[in-house]
Amino acid sequence: MSATDLLVRVAELQAARGDVVLVTLGLGSCVAIMLSDSAARVGGLAHILLPSKSLSRDDDNPGRFPQSAIPTLVDRMAELGADRRRITARLVGGAAMFASLAPAGSIQMGDRNLIAAREVLTGLAIPIIGEVVGGSQGRSVWFEVASDRIRVQSVGKSEHLL
Repeated sequence: MSATDLLVRVAELQAARGDVVLVTLGLGSCVAIMLSDSAARVGGLAHILLPSKSLSRDDDNPGRFPQSAIPTLVDRMAELGADRRRITARLVGGAAMFASLAPAGSIQMGDRNLIAAREVLTGLAIPIIGEVVGGSQGRSVWFEVASDRIRVQSVGKSEHLL
């Protein structure tokens, strides 16, 4: 990581402008939600942990859930000059890390996180323009805000540009 990299840990979110790389490492069932206004060179990344506040005793952290993370990220991006009408989204993660341990027919936490994120984005009229989701491998993300380029590294696979 370089001096312009901002690490976004589990249940955190970060908005930035210009020559900054937003980085999140070790996504499993969690979902990284990247929002971008490429014209303003403003972006944001949230590393959500759970699909709903009802699954947690601690609901004070807006970065933990898509229902609070996405609107908070949009607000922070707007403060940095983003136009809400130009914001687009990309999703990474939502893997079924322990599918073999779950009862047959159950919905995996990764799938639940993806469904919740998509619902919030749809409700805010933010189009999803790319995804690297599902599967059973962990992933890491590097979001270059100025160029609006996202690099995704999946365990055991070559790098993917999103």
